[in-house]
Amino acid sequence: MDATHGPILVVEDDPASRKLIRAVLGARGYRVEEAEDLTRARALLEAATPALVLLDIRLGGSNGLELARHIRSTPRLAHLPIIAITAQALKDDESRILGAGCDAYLAKPIDTRRLPQLVADHVQQQAGGPRHER
Repeated sequence: MDATHGPILVVEDDPASRKLIRAVLGARGYRVEEAEDLTRARALLEAATPALVLLDIRLGGSNGLELARHIRSTPRLAHLPIIAITAQALKDDESRILGAGCDAYLAKPIDTRRLPQLVADHVQQQAGGPRHER
């Protein structure tokens, strides 16, 4: 990973999932910031701009897609790649996830081989220009 990129913001309420993501991405040189809920995620987004957001769409009693819509409606953040993490990957869920502004999604349990490649692809795409993939 190019050290000029900001951290990867992981918004996930499950500590074990956060630990797994941190380990997988950290082993590949990514800095990882963690938020266990939408309040913490918004505070981190106000403080700094990450390279990418990994977003659990079910955060306790909250809907993570609210954060995706917030990111897309905030000019300073609108360009950020967002990858949803979901235990549900049905066709209707895909439409809802992408319709909320996410660029891609990763089903749980997290594929630890696919995660770093998906992150790298979106970080590189962001660094090189506008995203075209949905």
